[in-house]
Order: sequence, then structure tokens, then C-alpha cells
Amino acid sequence: MKRNVSIIILTYNQLECTKACIESIRQYTNPNCYELIIVDNASTDGTSAWLKDQKDIIYQLNSKNEGFPKGCNIGISLANPENHILLLNNDTIVTTNWLENLQNALESDEKIGAVGAMSNHNDNRQGAPFTYTSVEEMQKLAKQNNIKTNEKELEDKVFLIGFCLLIKNEVMHQIGTLDEGYSPGYIEDNDLSLRILKLGYRLVLCHNVFIHHELGTSFRKDWTKFYRILNKNRKYFYQKWKFSAFAFDEGKNYSMPLITDAKKVLEISSGIGVTALMLRYQLKDVNVVGVEKDANKRKICELLIPTVSKLDDVKEMDFDLILIGDALENVKNPKRYLKKISKKLKSGGKIIGEIQNVASITSLRHFLNDTWYDSKKRLYTISDIWNLFLSEGFYDGKYFGWCKQRTEEENQILEQFQKYPFRNLEITTYAFSFTKK
Repeated sequence: MKRNVSIIILTYNQLECTKACIESIRQYTNPNCYELIIVDNASTDGTSAWLKDQKDIIYQLNSKNEGFPKGCNIGISLANPENHILLLNNDTIVTTNWLENLQNALESDEKIGAVGAMSNHNDNRQGAPFTYTSVEEMQKLAKQNNIKTNEKELEDKVFLIGFCLLIKNEVMHQIGTLDEGYSPGYIEDNDLSLRILKLGYRLVLCHNVFIHHELGTSFRKDWTKFYRILNKNRKYFYQKWKFSAFAFDEGKNYSMPLITDAKKVLEISSGIGVTALMLRYQLKDVNVVGVEKDANKRKICELLIPTVSKLDDVKEMDFDLILIGDALENVKNPKRYLKKISKKLKSGGKIIGEIQNVASITSLRHFLNDTWYDSKKRLYTISDIWNLFLSEGFYDGKYFGWCKQRTEEENQILEQFQKYPFRNLEITTYAFSFTKK
């Protein structure tokens, strides 16, 4: 029998957002499977008066803004101790089958500790592959999305964004509370995710749950304040975990389109396991071994895949695929490095990596402004990479160029260079693939 869910929502003004969120919960959720708890952080727009008129809401009105982590902890303390805990932002709109699908996923495996939803924003690769222009269109697309059933429904993650996060009852009891050191908010969900992983549980993204998210309607109105809070919390995260919160963004995203098939993968600079879990979702029955020299990142990665500190410690051979990321930019002797890692690769196996395009307009801007900060990195064009691999006996070279939105200054520089026969100025990053003979 499924446990019920305590839905905990924090509010600070934004009454119309809150109303839309609550109405969507009432419309699209079985009333017998949840309790609704709202913690108001001293709103001044009539939110408290509105809450007092609601018969189906448990609420607490704080006398001051306690911030997000503490506010959530207050809500958790009000919840039925037998329930799962769902943290939901008040700027969301839920959809058909949303809670049922989250519950089904959470309870499908005793080792799943928390589950999250897809949304209209692709942070942490939690964005859905469709767009819309109205709530009505969104609900129609969400209904189609939320009834699909296939093996790609569930994806293991290192981190789940806290806009909609369902946490298993026993996990919440072990975790205790959100870390209030992140007050007033941001990065507390990264911290919470790692704490759940350290307990031996899985974090799972439900691709068959889509909800709409307005994205930070309170914090992000004041960008100066937002970045001040963000920087404070990044420092706090580093002090606690001894690696940067940017580690969650270190997936080898540029390489992924070149990966079509592999059963046995070696990942260089595996970080905290972001790419390894992407591979497990993209490829069926893949085994990944990681190499990560940072001991603190490695402690997290080891929870997910076999991980060693250096290449020499990898005893296995005959890998189908070696992912090297930007390793060639950080080695003194690229040819020697390529010879060394290729010994771990079977005949017909692939090496896939990434380089920053030194011939890009972005690189040129930094050179012209004397703001090139990567002085210790080796610099490459895609021709350099091509020649390097061919000289070492590799073949079947492929590459994929990535562009980014240019600044106004970069557009002006590009105009000046258009009179010259330069190629690929707009490509900032290349992903490349070569096959071993």
C-alpha cells in the first residue's frame, strides 16, 4: 500500500502564483493521497489572509522571512510522520498523473531515495523536449508525456533540482533536515542530493512527470542580491564538501551526440559521476569505470561506479570507448598521453574528447583584450586534433562543432574578420571521435 504524501510549499508574496499552483494540485491530484502544508515567510500581499480562508491547507504564518531551507524544515515538522515528503515550489503548475507517477517511481525500488520531475527549463538536463505558449497547451502536452510507459522513464542522477522533489519517508527521517547554512536559499538541493547518495540511495528523474515551473519568481527579481546569495552558498558548499558546486555541471555534454554504442567505457576525469549516469541512461547495459584524481569528488563517484585515482590503477583492458573530455588540453605531451590511454582500448574502440576551439571568435576576443586566463592549457584547432590522431594510427575521425550565443563585442569582431577566409570562427567547442585500428 502506498504511503501518502505531505506536499510542502513555501510562500513569500506571489499570491497569484500560489493560487495557480494550489488550484492545479486540487485539479490534478487524488485528494485522498496527500496533505497540503504551506509555510508563509511573512508575505505582505494578502497571502496570509487567503490561506486562512482555505479549508484543505495546513499552514504556518512566520513573523519574518526564514528563508527556503528553514521554511522547508518547519513544513517537514508539521507533516504527518508516516508520509513521504514532497518539496514543491509555489511557482509551479502540476499536471495529469504527476503525483501518482512520482509515487510509483519512488516505491518501485527500495534503494530509490528521492525522485524529481521534468519541467520547461533544462537546468540539470531536466528539461522536457517540447514547448508551449499557454497553460492549456502545456496541460495537453503534459498529459501525453505523463502517460507514456517505457524503459526510458527513469534516469539516475547525481542531483535533483528542488522545485519538485519527492523524498522517501525513511530517507527523510535519516536525513533529518535541510541544511540551514544555505539560507535564504540555493544549492541546498545539491547538498541534500549528496546526503541522500551518501546514505546509499538512488536519485531518480521521472521523464514521465512534467510540471510547469516559472523559475525563481522571488529571488531572481534582484539579480545583484541573487548572485551575492549564490556566491555565499557556493563558498559554504565548498567548505562542506571540499569541491566546487560547479562539479554538478561537469558532464561531458559536448561528447554525448558522438556516443552511439558501447558496453565497456572508461571515463577520464569522471568527477562526481554526472557523465557516467548520463551514459547509463543513454546506453543499455553499459559498464563504466571512472578515473578521478580529486579525492573528494572521487568519494561521490565511487557511490555510483567503480572509480580509481589514476589511469595506472585501471587493471581492465579492451574498453569499447574511452571518454577523455578536455584531457588533451591539460597534458604536457599529447602523443605520449594518447599512446598510454590507447593501450586500454580494444581494436575498433573509440576515443571521444573535447577541445576549446582556439580559432573561435570567443578565443580571439580574449586574446585581443588580454583576458586569456587558461595560460596553462594546450591550445588546439580541430586540424591539430585530426593530425594528432592520424599520426598515432587512428582512423574514422568525426567531429561535432558547438556554438554559443555571441556577445555584442564578439559580433563586432566577427564583422571585421569576415573579409578574411577564416573558417569555424563561430564554433567555440569541438567534440571529436577517432577509432583505433
